[in-house]
Amino acid sequence: MSDEKSPYQRIDDTLPCEAVWHNQTISSVDRAKLLDQTPRCIWLTGLSGSGKSTVANALDATLHHRGVNSFLLDGDNVRHGLNKDLGMTESDRAENIRRVGEVARLMVDAGLVVICAFISPYRRDRQMVRSMFNHGQFIEAYLDTPLSVCEERDPKGLYKKARAGIIKQFTGISDPYEAPDHAEITIDTSGNDVGASVNAILKVLAK
Repeated sequence: MSDEKSPYQRIDDTLPCEAVWHNQTISSVDRAKLLDQTPRCIWLTGLSGSGKSTVANALDATLHHRGVNSFLLDGDNVRHGLNKDLGMTESDRAENIRRVGEVARLMVDAGLVVICAFISPYRRDRQMVRSMFNHGQFIEAYLDTPLSVCEERDPKGLYKKARAGIIKQFTGISDPYEAPDHAEITIDTSGNDVGASVNAILKVLAK
């Protein structure tokens, strides 16, 4: 039997009394060995329009072509299913990130390289997700693209609506974005094309 621990083994009054953690025969190490790869969670954070989805998709495609078993969790896509019940309040955003973090952790336990593309504007929420992983499994990639560039791109027309007051609590305009203090990698996509951005992340993975 695996002797791996779970965060749910601690006493938690929020869990149903019948919820007991069951150790599994096959460990996350066993699953990684079967896939012959090092599981990771690559967390792309940054303003809307900073290039998260574009870089994440290109990174996923590159890993796939290299024979790496990867999976992409994209902020918009997740809100069509898993988190469609959540709004955009600060508490809902925190719950959105918590759920995604839990899913990503399960995927890493399954041996996958998981790419997450989320604005995730608050440091405490990103730190919460980081704490779910073992040391070295979580790689924070901050797309530090200037607001002016993101607003000029405005692929969904969201900045225009935010400036007009149509969208409330919009990150970078009416809500804050808290930049990472110690991201594993920082990329300004206004000065790096998609290929260069992907290669920069791959170099971090190679370490």
